[in-house]
Amino acid sequence: MKSISLILLISLTFASCQDFGKMRYVTQLPGELKETSGIEIFSNDGSVWVIEDSGNKDHLYKVDSTGVLIKEIKVKNAKNKDWEDLAKDDKGNLYIGDFGNNHNNRKDLTIYKVPNPDSTKTKSLTAEKITFYFPEQISFPPNPRELLYDVESFIYYEHYLYLFTRNRMPKKLFDGRSLVYKIPAMPGNHRAVLVDQFVSCEESINCQISSAAISPDKTKIALLSYDKIWILSEFEGDDFFKGKVTMIDLGHASQKEGVCFKDDQTLYIADEIGKKKSGRNIYEFSLKAEP
Repeated sequence: MKSISLILLISLTFASCQDFGKMRYVTQLPGELKETSGIEIFSNDGSVWVIEDSGNKDHLYKVDSTGVLIKEIKVKNAKNKDWEDLAKDDKGNLYIGDFGNNHNNRKDLTIYKVPNPDSTKTKSLTAEKITFYFPEQISFPPNPRELLYDVESFIYYEHYLYLFTRNRMPKKLFDGRSLVYKIPAMPGNHRAVLVDQFVSCEESINCQISSAAISPDKTKIALLSYDKIWILSEFEGDDFFKGKVTMIDLGHASQKEGVCFKDDQTLYIADEIGKKKSGRNIYEFSLKAEP
């Protein structure tokens, strides 16, 4: 009990000395989770499920509201080549996006589907495989003006998985484009269908989409970058950008790689340790104060 109290005291002291812009500091992630790349929520107790990206284990981690690692599950029939985001469907299944593609040269883009990890008492889950390809990509990698096939963000919506690509064009060529593709949320090898594109902004690194989430009531989508969020609302069907698009400057820059909805008006945001050795935190952001 004393050790837990000490951890909480150190965490609160750390938070009081930091400026997190419009976000509220929630907790710091465990020390072993240095490269958090996706988060998702299944219960209302403040806990989150976390994954790490390339070079890390094929595991899911459950972390409570105080930053304590309380559960770890190995994902069988899966390999963490570059896990980048999490999404869940209406039945509680979890999707793991192994589609990180920094150099735009992968031909093995995969999404793993597992049952709700909160519902299992075992230490492993066996995944089903969903593979896909982009028919518009001809070269691996393409020329520098077409480095648009890295994926770090996706959501589940109406039986489909929607992928928002991360623009990897060089700084001098960067135009802020993110392509939006969809594939069926079922095992198999799928031809990704291009449904739209979005121009975030033209500030290179801080305009690259690094995670996505959809609200429980399906009326809002959040797209995350290192210092901004775009909220898509008032859309019909999957014309996500035909409704209202609101860009929010978070007032805080870090290597933010994960976002999910805590409820219809509240986001959880996670970052990993950056070059300045800061980060590895969970933050909360309320949409209620935004226009």
